[in-house]
Amino acid sequence: MIDHHTIFLLVSALISVIGLILLIAVFKLNPFITLFLTALSLAVVTGMPATNIVHSFETGVGGALGHIAIVVALGTMLGKMMAESGGADQIAYTLIRLFGEKNIPWAMALIGLVVGLPAFFEVGFVLLIPIAFTVARRTKTSLILVGLPMLAGLSVVHGLVPPHPAALMAVTIFKADVGRTIFYALLIGIPTIVIAGPLYAKLIAPHIKLAADNPMAAQFADHGAERKLPSFGLTLFTILLPVFLMLMGSWANGFSAPGSRLNEALRLVGNDDMALLIGALFSFFALGTLRGFSRETILRFSNECIAPTATITLLVGAGAGFGRILQDSGVSNAIILVAMRSHVPLLLLAWLLAALMRLATGSSTVAMTTAAGIVAPIALHGAGVRPELLAIATGAGSLIFSHVNDGGFWLVKEYFNMSVADTIKTWSVCETIISVVALLLTMALALVV
Repeated sequence: MIDHHTIFLLVSALISVIGLILLIAVFKLNPFITLFLTALSLAVVTGMPATNIVHSFETGVGGALGHIAIVVALGTMLGKMMAESGGADQIAYTLIRLFGEKNIPWAMALIGLVVGLPAFFEVGFVLLIPIAFTVARRTKTSLILVGLPMLAGLSVVHGLVPPHPAALMAVTIFKADVGRTIFYALLIGIPTIVIAGPLYAKLIAPHIKLAADNPMAAQFADHGAERKLPSFGLTLFTILLPVFLMLMGSWANGFSAPGSRLNEALRLVGNDDMALLIGALFSFFALGTLRGFSRETILRFSNECIAPTATITLLVGAGAGFGRILQDSGVSNAIILVAMRSHVPLLLLAWLLAALMRLATGSSTVAMTTAAGIVAPIALHGAGVRPELLAIATGAGSLIFSHVNDGGFWLVKEYFNMSVADTIKTWSVCETIISVVALLLTMALALVV
């Protein structure tokens, strides 16, 4: 039997999430203040020691902003240089020419899949969003129809496909074969991207009316139509340079002996923040200096694009702070207890644990590693389930229904300039489709391998 305290924790968490959504979406309260107050209220109601409450929230905020603030700042600078130089327009023109306007959603899904392989979701997002803005403007297409397939591609590889760091962690915990996991993950991931990306975007886009004025899109306005655009090759190299560096960092042990100076150097330049810093600096030269921009102009570009990101970084941090309160108040442990007491098949248990942890903490990485750590010892005593499929099922669960305690939710909301309700209808539902479709395909694959 589940004790009354566990039920109380779960009900309190559910009420706090519903209240948070209502306060922001219906009563139009400031999202940052609302997240802060709701997190504090939940902590008090669940009996957290008063001396720990604010520290817990600050820890969550600091942990998220330590990474996301750097990623958003550097990624936005790189994107600004792509826009001002005309590079984003060049990529947009090339995509439109190669795929045709009707097939642009499929092209964006493919780009999301490729760029997302070595990069965390947020990194891939800030690298690609200028292209999404430009393509949507050039084709006079809804940003939802262009951007959602890109998000689906980024999200699927984030959760399912090694060598992505989060998926690789699950593979390691389950002691699965990396090559076989990649093969199975692509078999499952590609049709999942198709369903949750281009197909769902086509279904939902007519029902979402975006505001004509988008402050973030304005940062990446077209200034290159009246002059010769930079080459497609140079622009593509600029955006993929951080991706290549991250891949080198992930595969450092294949190029050099672990612990060697070369190995350490590869891991340093392959770090997300370092790779984006190098990419941004290269863009200042390749898309700035070589295009005839002065140092003063490049400085102005890099300064202009930072101000609009302040709200985004604050909201991402506040969402992480709310997630930390959910962990420290005992809600996460209550969720694990409920899932463990339910007698379900191992694949479904791995997915369910990861899904519940994702809903509670907002972090797919935390959800994946926590669920894998719980299920792996059970899997050692069980038979008949491939560890590769367990890793994929755990990854699928970790992607379900991104909502207000997930930094990615606020990233998408602010860049797309959507309301909370519209973000749930588009991004949150897209994530849920990915999670459920990937689980169903994983279970189907388990019947034949």
